[in-house]
Amino acid sequence: MDDFLTPVFTTTVRLSKEPAPGIDQSAQHDGTMAVTTKYDSPEEAYKFLKDQPDFDTTGKLLRYFLGEFPNKHGFSLATPGPLQAQVVDVLVTITVPDYWRTFKRANRNVLELVRCLRNPSGLGAIISRLRPLIDDCRKKKPVDQTRDPSAHIEDLLDVLENILDNDNISSQLSNDIRSHAQNPIQSKLMWKEFVVQTTSGRILSVAAEAEDILKQRGISRQESWLANGNAYASWLGRTLAILMRDKIGEAESVVAVTEMSGKALTLGYNDRIVASIVVFLVESGPTKALDNFLPKMKAHEQRQYLNATISFLAKQYFTSTIDDREGRPLQPSTAISGAAALLHKLIESNELLQDHVVSLLTNSALPALDDSLAARRVVLAAIATIDDKIQNVLEKSIRLFGDKFYIKHTPVLQQEALAQTLVISCGYIQRSAPMFLTMMAKSSYHVNGVSNRIGASSPRARFLGMVVGSAISRMVDKPDLQLKFDLDGANATEAKWYERLTQVNDRIGSIKDLQAPGTVGGVNNKTPSKKRPLNTQEKPQALSKSAITEISGPRIVEILSGSEDEEDDLVPYAKPDSDPEDDTDDPTMIERNKPTAPVYIRDLIAGLRDQDNYDRHQLAFSTAASLIRRKANFGTEVTDHIEELASVLTGMNDTFDLPDFDEQRQQALIAVLLAKPGPMAQWFARSFFSGDFSLSQRIAMLTTIGLGARALAGLKDSSSDDLIPATPSFPSKTLPPHLHKIYAPTTSDPVAAITKGLARQLLSPLAASAADQLSGPNILKVRTFSSRMEVEKRRQKPIPNALAQIVADNFFFPLTGRWWMNTHSSTQLGSTLGSESGSGSGSGSYSQYTSPHLLPPYLHTLAILLHAAGPNTLALPQMTREFWELLLSVRGLAVADKSILGALLFAFLMVLETNEDKERLANEQAKELLETREWVRGVFEGLGGGEEGGEDEKVRVLAAGVILRCQEVVEKYQRRMAGNMLDY
Repeated sequence: MDDFLTPVFTTTVRLSKEPAPGIDQSAQHDGTMAVTTKYDSPEEAYKFLKDQPDFDTTGKLLRYFLGEFPNKHGFSLATPGPLQAQVVDVLVTITVPDYWRTFKRANRNVLELVRCLRNPSGLGAIISRLRPLIDDCRKKKPVDQTRDPSAHIEDLLDVLENILDNDNISSQLSNDIRSHAQNPIQSKLMWKEFVVQTTSGRILSVAAEAEDILKQRGISRQESWLANGNAYASWLGRTLAILMRDKIGEAESVVAVTEMSGKALTLGYNDRIVASIVVFLVESGPTKALDNFLPKMKAHEQRQYLNATISFLAKQYFTSTIDDREGRPLQPSTAISGAAALLHKLIESNELLQDHVVSLLTNSALPALDDSLAARRVVLAAIATIDDKIQNVLEKSIRLFGDKFYIKHTPVLQQEALAQTLVISCGYIQRSAPMFLTMMAKSSYHVNGVSNRIGASSPRARFLGMVVGSAISRMVDKPDLQLKFDLDGANATEAKWYERLTQVNDRIGSIKDLQAPGTVGGVNNKTPSKKRPLNTQEKPQALSKSAITEISGPRIVEILSGSEDEEDDLVPYAKPDSDPEDDTDDPTMIERNKPTAPVYIRDLIAGLRDQDNYDRHQLAFSTAASLIRRKANFGTEVTDHIEELASVLTGMNDTFDLPDFDEQRQQALIAVLLAKPGPMAQWFARSFFSGDFSLSQRIAMLTTIGLGARALAGLKDSSSDDLIPATPSFPSKTLPPHLHKIYAPTTSDPVAAITKGLARQLLSPLAASAADQLSGPNILKVRTFSSRMEVEKRRQKPIPNALAQIVADNFFFPLTGRWWMNTHSSTQLGSTLGSESGSGSGSGSYSQYTSPHLLPPYLHTLAILLHAAGPNTLALPQMTREFWELLLSVRGLAVADKSILGALLFAFLMVLETNEDKERLANEQAKELLETREWVRGVFEGLGGGEEGGEDEKVRVLAAGVILRCQEVVEKYQRRMAGNMLDY
């Protein structure tokens, strides 16, 4: 058998002492071998990189690819190519997983690796690598498979963050592409690839998915700013601003800059992007960067940039101003002059933007202008120097202001904004072209418009017509021919304020007058702040002294004596009162400096903001409502700090898990509203539709408005009086507090409780009437008579309604007007205003104000305001008209959600019940009445029976109540309604 394994031949091999090609070995020194690597071509360097070299060799290879070594044969990672793609792929798939953390620990080769990947090919390779890793993490794997790519995801996300953590990246890549591209076509394609990667949302979406995977895996790390839409949009705005600044005067770069600027608007965070650009311009000084490229963009992109600029200026510099219509004349402002200078610089040589500004001022196309008088002053000052444009503003304003359809169907908030724009523009034109103002004042548009206003059914529409007509008449007519209206009280004071608007003469200042904000809603913050978790079970570490473990020095020693007769006449001291803090044996844990309840509003605000001292914060929070109520009518301490106080209370979060947090905050907010009802109601309405507030905070604002209005109207109920539950009578029958909090049924919010009670109150007479009709003739029924004393006891005594005079202009119209502005802008511009994650924008026509979470409490609040105002409110017809149009506009949303449908039907029922003058409804709201009846009838028939006590049954009962109330009016006034409907 040995013959089968006979060798053919034998060879002896000796190990060669010569170095391998490309590697020179020197003498050994201190036990280490120094290796020097030489590369004759990029292909050879790629082979060494692919073979997983050691730490030092990898660093040399990275420096070679960056161009620090000669003889690269024109090779550059900035340009695309087969070899470049292979090198980048090896760097992303092999080098980063093997060496990234080692590079960071050694603080070497990090910058070289980042620079190698800082190009379109590197960004694309990282994005392409992250996607399969994320999909791999989401797949369900067998138990025996332990491969976890989360570490690779974390490393790649860290590398991507380091690549983009440079505001100059767009300018640098533009220079690299221009210097290394082989031809203009390749340069254009490379730049387009980078623009798509950064502005289309690829990086943002993949980073957000990666962060979500890492959170699911329980990896504790600081969240990357790449996954935060607001922070990413702010970075994009900064890099755009630097790109514009560096490319001024370069004709060949105009297309590249405008392409990236236009594509950035598709990301959906226009406000954040433009805010970063404006902040950079304000800080750096020259504005030539933006106005040099803005005219070269597409028409719709120019309008979007201008809209976002105006919105940012209004939000950043004028959002906290409340129009005081009882004070002195409006004074010039440096902020208004600086903002006007910025806008004037953008539109002075741009005919397209000038026409767009005229449209914004007259068509209510931008919510920021309708919501802020200061913003309108800025825009008017910017366009006032262009004579033909300011005259167009006046002409279009006069035509629209007197239009019958506009008067009848436009929200009062927008009508007030147009009236203010009209009188301010009249003042500018009187100083520049008085003859044109005289011609417009004598025109048929103005004369007929004032007549239409005075003949309107809405008291507010009539008032605006009177004040605008008298203000224009004072400027063009002789004293004996001027229009004069007898107004008294608050109307007379407000009329004088409107007349003083004609004296507004804001000048165009310097952009330096705008003080650069430190942070613009997180514009300068790349990474979101991470709060240290607090342990609410432990006391704050106010006492940081170390515990005493050993007593040094003289000691007290007890001397025992057998004779105690000498101590019989000594009276011992009384035992001190027990203190829960003294129960501990450790003297260092005894708190002697306990905080006291604040007695001044400034101390209250400081205590509410103190997030480190639990005792002080809890004490200030628990006494906030009582202190505000006590100080409201004592001096001006509350009114001087009322906006700051409302802002602090609204933006608070339950950091310490305080008991009854929501109820105590609600009481404090109601106290703030009642301290200054008119201005603060407007503040809450404006804050509800703007600012970075969470869902619960916005609902708290609505609850404050609703309950505060009922308190002003003198309506008392348990929902508003007892926000904090009373202590149970039999504590032994309840669970311990920590268990009772878990297992006790959650009580509904006060607005929902009030809504439920009002619905029961409105539907009970209908049910009783139906029962009477089913129980037989009334002659057979037994009627019980009560004495006069019993009747008087049950009769409610009349109470003063302080709400009726201010409900329309301060509570109701700000809510309805801003709802129209925000939902309309969301549909037209495809963005959502005010988001939870910081007030960003998103694509699509979705608006958070039409969501099932906010729309039902919003409709309930408006219905409660209408009920609290009562049937005798002068502005009830206009309130009814605006509210009815709003309700009819949300029918499509109500069909898809039962909570919205229930709120909508309740609001319809409240409108029909509050308007006791059914004849007026038949005359003025015939179309809405018939449309409501037919739609609700269809809803009633489509619901079906439903379970007893279920949601469908409750909605059917509301629908039946609305149908009966509508039918009562239709049957009584159907002839008159038929005549009125001939106009439609």
